[in-house]
Amino acid sequence: MITAELVKELREKTGAGMMDCKKVLTETDGDMEKAAELLRERGIAKAAKKSDRIAAEGLVYTYVTDDKKVGAVVEVNAETDFVAKNEEFRTFVANVAEQVAKQNPKDVEELLNQKSIQESDKTVSEVLTNKIATIGENMSIRRFARFESTGLVESYIHGDGKIGVLVNLSAGDSELAKDICMQIAAARPEYLDRESVPAEAVAKEMEILKAQAMNEGKPAEIAEKMVQGRIGKFYSEICLLDQPFVKDPDMKVQKLVESKNAKIVEFARFEKGEGIEKKQENFAEEVAKQMNQ
Repeated sequence: MITAELVKELREKTGAGMMDCKKVLTETDGDMEKAAELLRERGIAKAAKKSDRIAAEGLVYTYVTDDKKVGAVVEVNAETDFVAKNEEFRTFVANVAEQVAKQNPKDVEELLNQKSIQESDKTVSEVLTNKIATIGENMSIRRFARFESTGLVESYIHGDGKIGVLVNLSAGDSELAKDICMQIAAARPEYLDRESVPAEAVAKEMEILKAQAMNEGKPAEIAEKMVQGRIGKFYSEICLLDQPFVKDPDMKVQKLVESKNAKIVEFARFEKGEGIEKKQENFAEEVAKQMNQ
C-alpha cells in the first residue's frame, strides 16, 4: 500500500509533484530508490529543480470558437524570450487556450488537473512538466480569462504574443469588436466604465487632485471645484468607455459603441510578464563570482 508518508518522503527527496510521486511509487511497488530513478528518467525530478527560477517571459495566446460564442486568453510563462519562439512551446500554449475555452475550468488549479486535450492520457499538469523537462526551462500557466457570449467574442494578439485582448459584446459586429480589441491593447484601460472603478480608488485620486490644487495656492472651495473638473481625465485614462477612440480621438468609445447599437459586456487584457518581478543579472558580479570559485 502506498501511504501518504511515502509519497511525502519521495516528494521532499525529488521535488516532484504529489501525483507524479504517487504514480511512480505505485509502478515500483513502493520502492523509493526505483521510484526516484523513474522520476529522473522521465525528466520530472529535473523539471522540479527548475521551479525556483523566475519565469517572466513566455506567451499570451487567445482562442475563439468558430461561432464566436466562446473565447479564452491565457498567459503561459517561461524563463527566456527564446522559448517563446519555440514551436513546441507555442503549440502547448495554443492547446491550453483551447482547453480553457472548451473545458471551462474555474481556475488554474482545476485546469492543471484536467485531462489534456493535447495528450488525453495525461493531465495538463503532466504535459506541462514534460515540456519543462524537454525544453529545459521553468514554465507555468499563470492566468486565463474565459468569456461566453450571446453576441460575439473577439480577440487580438499584439507583438507576437506580448499582449492579448479578449472582448465580449452582447451586440455588434466583428469589425467593431476588432476595433475595441485594438483600443484596449493600445490604451490599457483598467475598467469598463466609471461604475466599475472601486470607490476607494476614486477617493484616493480626488485626495491627490485636491492636494495638487491646494499646492497651487487655490482656496479649499475652489480646489474642490477643480477636482470635479479634473476627475474626468482620471476616468478617461482608466475606463474603456470614457477613453477617446484611438482611430478618432474626437469620439469617445462610449459614443462609438452606441452608434453601432452595441454593448461591451466585459474585456480582458493580458500583457506578458506584467507584475512579475524579474531578476536583474549583473554580468560583472557573475564573472567575479565564478573566478573566485
